[in-house]
Amino acid sequence: MESNLSIAEVARRTGLTAHTLRYYERIGLIAAVSRAPGGQRRYAAADMEWLAFLLRLRETGMPIQGMQAFAGLRSQGDASIGERRAMLESHLAEVRSKVEALQQSIQALAQKIEHYRGIEARRPSSSGIAPASTKRKKHAAPNPSDDDQPADRRALRARPRETAADRR
Repeated sequence: MESNLSIAEVARRTGLTAHTLRYYERIGLIAAVSRAPGGQRRYAAADMEWLAFLLRLRETGMPIQGMQAFAGLRSQGDASIGERRAMLESHLAEVRSKVEALQQSIQALAQKIEHYRGIEARRPSSSGIAPASTKRKKHAAPNPSDDDQPADRRALRARPRETAADRR
């Protein structure tokens, strides 16, 4: 990889704006970047590797304050390796928890989509003719809340209620 990249080139490669790169330097996420004789920033390969890691932290939801704390520990060198590892382990546990919650949400959404597909399959087609197996009986009034109820709940609700006379 090239070293001594301009801020414009780093912005293009990382997707960050030049403003964000300067901000990251100002708040200590990026160590002071070397400068060309004219004062323009020049990013080295090590700067790019660090930026790639910061982007991973950001992508996984680490707040700026957490990234700053990690950068501060990093600047201390090997003396802070244990603290950095512990910080990353904690963040990884949070990310895994979020992924698990998202997986559960994905499953719930997929089930609801399948539920609606089943309802659509039982409804008349756009031609107005329903498949023979899905036509409703003329004497049964549709329940408007059936759309959001699983079939077993609709079946329970469709059973006639027992009256006092039935219990005798």
